[in-house]
Amino acid sequence: MRIAIIGSNGQLGTDLLKVLQDSYDVIGLTHDKIEITDYSSCQVLKEYRPDIVINTAAFHKTDQCEDDPLKTFLVNAIGSRNIAVISNEINATTVFISTDYVFDGSKNEPYTEADIPNPINTYGISKLAGEFFTKQNAKHYIIRVASLFGVAGASGKGGNFVETMITKANKKETIAVVDDMWMSPTYTRDAAGVIREIIAKGLPFGIYHASNAGYCTWFQFAQEIFRLKGVDVSLTPVKTDQIRSKAKRPRFSALRSIELPKYGIQIRRWEEALRDYLIQKGHIDGVRCR
Repeated sequence: MRIAIIGSNGQLGTDLLKVLQDSYDVIGLTHDKIEITDYSSCQVLKEYRPDIVINTAAFHKTDQCEDDPLKTFLVNAIGSRNIAVISNEINATTVFISTDYVFDGSKNEPYTEADIPNPINTYGISKLAGEFFTKQNAKHYIIRVASLFGVAGASGKGGNFVETMITKANKKETIAVVDDMWMSPTYTRDAAGVIREIIAKGLPFGIYHASNAGYCTWFQFAQEIFRLKGVDVSLTPVKTDQIRSKAKRPRFSALRSIELPKYGIQIRRWEEALRDYLIQKGHIDGVRCR
């Protein structure tokens, strides 16, 4: 089986390459090889003839999405349409990576695959549009993830939340983090592993949530980072309305899967995943931390 990964040098794309290349013929497509907003550029997929196309490309700078809705929709929606249409033409399965931000956060408990989306910012709306376009190919998987952290770091963001916290701690900065916004931190290696299992087991086409189990506020996430690191920092909880941001964000966007367990697929808690990430990055000693 041949699998094409669009955005193969990103946080999730990098881990997808690692977990899939031992079992499949994997093609990594970076931005210099394919521009998903350009339908003509996407024709390159016809040359590779993959059985599965995994689209991890996204414009995910949430506040910038408010300033540039055209670019946001070109990448997250129109780009997804291009991939779905061409995948359908070559009889390939489309895998679209979506987000917890398709929900409005009013449920106040983890969202499952059965919940109805209602995005409240431009990024979330564009990703939901991407989901709808992806469905133009009957052979599709929509994989929702949240608050990603991975060894490769997020392209365009200069790392991820974990690295940002550690950098601030190393600089002895006073750190303020919101404590009234709940989410599901997700290690990209674990999300990639779930996608590999979905493919290997040939699960029914549809929507799946692939975040790590459990949830926390961003402040609690920061606390756990520093606890595992064993460092004392000046960490202060703040409310969302104290932080200036252009995009409205859901207050509670944690995810939970009710579909994956039906097929024997479980994903570990975020705390354990964070610990492994810190070991992989060399931030903590794996032996000492046991």
